[in-house]
Amino acid sequence: MERTVTAPTSGARGTARPAPTGPHSRNEISHPQRIAIIGGGPGGLYAAALLKRLRPDREITVHERNAPDDTFGFGVVLSDETLGGIEHADPTVYTALQQHFTRWDDIDIVHRGAPHTSGGHGFAALGRKRLLEILHDRCHALGVDLRFRSEAPAGLQETHDLVIAADGVNSTTRETYAHVFRPHVTTHRCRYIWLAADFPFDAFRFEIAETEHGVMQLHGYPYAPDASTVIIEMHEDVWRAAGFEDLDETESVERCAKIFSEALGSRPLRSNKSAWTTFRTVVNEHWSHGNIVLLGDAAHTAHFSIGSGTKLAVEDALALAACLEEQPSIERALAAYEEERKPVVASTQRAARASLEWFENIGLHLDQPPRQFAFNLLTRSRRVTHDNLRLRDARFTSAVEREFGCPPGTPPMFTPFRLRGLTLRNRVVVSPMDMYSATDGLPGDFHLVHLGARALGGAGLVMSEMVCVSAEGRITPGCTGLYTGRQADAWKRITDFVHAQAPGTAIGVQLGHSGRKGSTRLMWEGIDEPLPDGNWPLVAASPLPYKPYSQTPRELTRAHLTDLREQFTSAARRAARAGFDLLELHCAHGYLLSGFLSPLTNHRTDAYGGTLANRLRFPLEVFDAVREVWPEEKPLTVRISATDWAEGGTTGEDAVEIARAFAAHGADAIDVSTGQVVAEERPEFGRSYQTPFADRIRHEAGVPVVAVGAISSWDDVNSLILAGRTDLCALARPHLYDPHWTLHAAAEQGYDGPGVVWPAPYRAGSRRPQTGRTDGPKPRLKLGS
Repeated sequence: MERTVTAPTSGARGTARPAPTGPHSRNEISHPQRIAIIGGGPGGLYAAALLKRLRPDREITVHERNAPDDTFGFGVVLSDETLGGIEHADPTVYTALQQHFTRWDDIDIVHRGAPHTSGGHGFAALGRKRLLEILHDRCHALGVDLRFRSEAPAGLQETHDLVIAADGVNSTTRETYAHVFRPHVTTHRCRYIWLAADFPFDAFRFEIAETEHGVMQLHGYPYAPDASTVIIEMHEDVWRAAGFEDLDETESVERCAKIFSEALGSRPLRSNKSAWTTFRTVVNEHWSHGNIVLLGDAAHTAHFSIGSGTKLAVEDALALAACLEEQPSIERALAAYEEERKPVVASTQRAARASLEWFENIGLHLDQPPRQFAFNLLTRSRRVTHDNLRLRDARFTSAVEREFGCPPGTPPMFTPFRLRGLTLRNRVVVSPMDMYSATDGLPGDFHLVHLGARALGGAGLVMSEMVCVSAEGRITPGCTGLYTGRQADAWKRITDFVHAQAPGTAIGVQLGHSGRKGSTRLMWEGIDEPLPDGNWPLVAASPLPYKPYSQTPRELTRAHLTDLREQFTSAARRAARAGFDLLELHCAHGYLLSGFLSPLTNHRTDAYGGTLANRLRFPLEVFDAVREVWPEEKPLTVRISATDWAEGGTTGEDAVEIARAFAAHGADAIDVSTGQVVAEERPEFGRSYQTPFADRIRHEAGVPVVAVGAISSWDDVNSLILAGRTDLCALARPHLYDPHWTLHAAAEQGYDGPGVVWPAPYRAGSRRPQTGRTDGPKPRLKLGS
């Protein structure tokens, strides 16, 4: 969001008044006059300049513990969006910055000696020291009191109207009031060091070094005509194995220069009190306390690989200054500042975390073809996408598509994919979605229309909801089943329609048992809430209720396990007779088979509990039994929860082993979901947030995967497929919003080919309709040019 801050037209208002006494009266002040800023980094200095420019009679003091010419790090990258905000808010600062910017468009990625360049990105950088000098000059010109080598005195909140804590990632202010700000600090798994080289790279450069100790990477960019920032990063394990732990600063710098001598042209690196450190992501539940407010790294951090630290701090300063002008009191202003900035920062932090984790797990991708590796790196944060990259550099993107195997004019999502004897004509899957609209497990007209419409909508594979293997295995009374012949006949009516009216679209069935999450109300009546009456008994791996007030299930005995295997195989036989093209075994989301896999829900002490191998035993027995009766030529997939999002639950490493086990038993693909196993989960939601789990399983277990979870645009699908992070993409809510999502994706991309076929009655609508008169030709309304 771009903020424009406009100075008041009334000008200066004379001498600053004394600070009011007591926090209540201070927070009710309309515009703070006495302001203390702790920390003289870019964010704190820019906030001081803006606030002083807006109201010149303000008394603003900046306390900075270091000397004015001390700085850590070298170059600073700012986006065009941020620069636009600076230009509107303070043209003087913008003009000074413009004189010192180094600009470039290209990103170079060097992997296994193969360089690939992508253009059209647009970067602007300058030295951090120069940035501070510009802000120092501006603050001095405006009359801000800059106090260097000055620790902020205690009690500033009592003597000032407003205290801005811009004191960095190790903020003393934040820690002093941790009980109010409630910070969450996550330490990550890579070590990095900030260095510089005395020559300019001609692009943003990523270089990968595969050493005897492991993978190391260089991030480099120019920030002056004669200088570049160089960041060397590697996993903690690699850092220790390479012996960096035992090297001093000079030795580390020389070692890094030697490892990346080719990228550096055999030139040396230099440091500035540089030390190896581990990145920490800082998130605060609250950003203000009384008249104290956090800004920049004190409030939040985002990994340097998306170049966002200074950018976020400057944007914080701009938003805070604007809110203080717009709101009637300090209290309201700080609340508005937090409300405005938190969503923006959270989005950036999600992108930064995706980027950070991509580099933490860079080893997964090293064996990709060079161009695909480069594309994967460029799209790692999900902010740069396939369509966005095509606009920036069509030649590079087209080369990646050719290497991937896309026919000319064919987006990646419309390439075919083969699972056993089934070839899907595109990579789009309508994800299983429980409709809770059956009677006695019988699918009816609603299901025919629901699944039929989505089959007509162009997806390569349409999945049923979770179809239960017994009446007692239903989640709700509205769930469908395949435990009677009549139900199988009703399903055949639906599959016959799909095969006849949407030829080329496959339809799959997901078989499952609710386990301890059964006998609940329909979703819209209270999800996971027990039925008010008419409950049926539940069974599970262990006698643990899903919620404290949920029904406690009965622990399954060996005899029960035998009966359950037979229920699954009987349902699979009926699914085959009903004409389904693919069968998926539901081992996710805390339902019965998932309950065996998670250590949080399986507390058994027999052969079916304890170690992961034991917890896998029953789900694998069911899988083997189903595979035996399911037609050989038809694929069998498995949905898993790759993490429980809860301490002590399934880990990423566990998920890889679970996937390997099912693949070894003949699974054709793993449908990678997460969570919903325990009620106390804390998922990290975000765009395509579950995809990294699918990516890891695909590369470590060597099995095809289906990615699912907050994938909503065709651009996301193209990006994930082309980057090699998944083989198929399953979308749920987008298909509720638009049953013809895939057809419309083709129309919007101008694609017409075998990857998607409009049903004959719908072909007249295969072009996007006009949007209205606003896009029509305009008349001449004035003379001359």
